[in-house]
Amino acid sequence: MTKIIPKPGIMDIALYQGGQSHIAGMTEVIKLSSNENPFGPSPKAIEAARDSAATLHRYPGTDHASLRAAIGARYGLDPARIICGVGSDEVLQFVARAYAGVGDEVIHTEHGFSMYPIIIRAVGATPVMVAERDRKVDVDAILAAVTGKTKIVFVTNPGNPTSTMISEAELARLAEGLPETCLMVLDGAYAEFVAGFDGGAALVDRYPNVIMTRTFSKIYGLGGMRVGWGYAAQDIIDVLNRIRQPFNLSLTALAAAEAAVQDEEYLTFCHAENARLRVWLVEELAKIGVPCDPSCTNFILARFADRAEAEACDDYLKTQGLIVRRVAGYNLPNALRITVGDETACARVVAAITAFKGGAA
Repeated sequence: MTKIIPKPGIMDIALYQGGQSHIAGMTEVIKLSSNENPFGPSPKAIEAARDSAATLHRYPGTDHASLRAAIGARYGLDPARIICGVGSDEVLQFVARAYAGVGDEVIHTEHGFSMYPIIIRAVGATPVMVAERDRKVDVDAILAAVTGKTKIVFVTNPGNPTSTMISEAELARLAEGLPETCLMVLDGAYAEFVAGFDGGAALVDRYPNVIMTRTFSKIYGLGGMRVGWGYAAQDIIDVLNRIRQPFNLSLTALAAAEAAVQDEEYLTFCHAENARLRVWLVEELAKIGVPCDPSCTNFILARFADRAEAEACDDYLKTQGLIVRRVAGYNLPNALRITVGDETACARVVAAITAFKGGAA
């Protein structure tokens, strides 16, 4: 065994567990564990990815100028204040690497994205978990946890795996209450599923210590391409670009993402279908005694009587070829996170859980 010792904190990191993709002995399964777009990416994004194949021997651009311009045009943002990363995860890593380290504290919430503690420990900082209230971010609890050591606050809005969100007024109250030397990171991976929501862009323009992150992995259906972005004050973007690898995004990923963000018609279709099927799924599950909070995302958090029932339901769903996500690791042991699939997938979920509840009665 090697005697080379990693930095303190590295071995305290629990490995990230992704959504399950396979069921032993089954070839025909419906994966509803990773909040992927059931309709896939825009046909224009697929075409752009294919067209890029002829130039795969070329290095991609280092400044992502064309993609940043397309994002800026789509969301009404200054492209110079946008940074692109390998998924929004990498942008979150840039923030932690640039602004936190040994002796610092970084706040995340009880049911927040499970990558936060990994990112925080990787830079030697101390993660501080703050309780949520009824599966919603609690601004007062966050402010009470802030100390002189607090450098960053991570807020997932809408939440994952809760599917809930807090208002812009509450986010503004949080930004107002934080020290000027503390960054507030608004992780908006699911922002596009909320009609009229800017993901926190206006707050970024109001408060110099706020950064917003977004992803192409969810509504844009490009999880396999790994493209994300952040928007912040120019001085923060200048700092983050100093630690970004120049060729962090492939030529194909850049081309697909640019085509995807420009296809507003397809985005509108995906948003409408998700909203329609999400409402139906929540209403049908409520009829059989499985409550869900009103969802602001492309998944629902189905709650059961206790952990045993949730796990038993998950086991039954697997027998029906349905893969959902247990979320005990997010401190929600009595719940299952279920991606809103297409119409067939949603119908199969309701039928299976109805059968399970009938058998359990």
